[in-house]
Amino acid sequence: MPFRDRWISRALIVVSAAAMLYVGAASMTAPAWAHVHASADNAARGAMAIVTFQVPNESDKGAATTALTVTLPDVSSARTETMPGWTAKLDRDTASGVVHSVTWTAAPGGGIGVDQFALFRIAVQLPDTATVSFPATQTYADGTVVKWDQQPLADGGEPEHPVPMLTLGAGSATPHEHHHSGVSGDHGGAPTSGDNIARVLGGAALVVAALGIALVLVRRPRT
Repeated sequence: MPFRDRWISRALIVVSAAAMLYVGAASMTAPAWAHVHASADNAARGAMAIVTFQVPNESDKGAATTALTVTLPDVSSARTETMPGWTAKLDRDTASGVVHSVTWTAAPGGGIGVDQFALFRIAVQLPDTATVSFPATQTYADGTVVKWDQQPLADGGEPEHPVPMLTLGAGSATPHEHHHSGVSGDHGGAPTSGDNIARVLGGAALVVAALGIALVLVRRPRT
């Protein structure tokens, strides 16, 4: 086989391997966007925090998300953020003052459309526990109801509808992104553990491609 053909063949093999690594890395981040998940600006035990719920529309029938109910850990104080196009109602025990849940309802004709997501925020005092769960119920315009209330599997795997969860620190916490895997933090784009793994694999793919091409060039006989 002529050298030129061998060089092209080796380069294609290297690039193909790098592409496979990159695609595998990208696929690892996709599920994170397909779930309702929670984040907090101060994920610490007993702290006052603004908890944000990121809610994507997953309807395969083109229906809008028109309501979201989140169960709270019986907090004594809760306030919702003003959200255009939505009304918020707290389920508060009038005798004890404890807030059990919050429900956001879209205005008629509104809601979260297909290929969209929305952020719902509430200020609460977090419990003095290691973790806290926020079971959520997502309702669509066509009557479909999806409950996000499943705990992580015993083998560490992810259930079909994982419950939004925060891991709480012992003191004032620095914001970090939280996903269904239990990593807490803010919603403003900080990388998740899944994102970090994907980025590492993506970077490794580029390094493999560069090294492979370099080795081919080094082994090229001089004319």
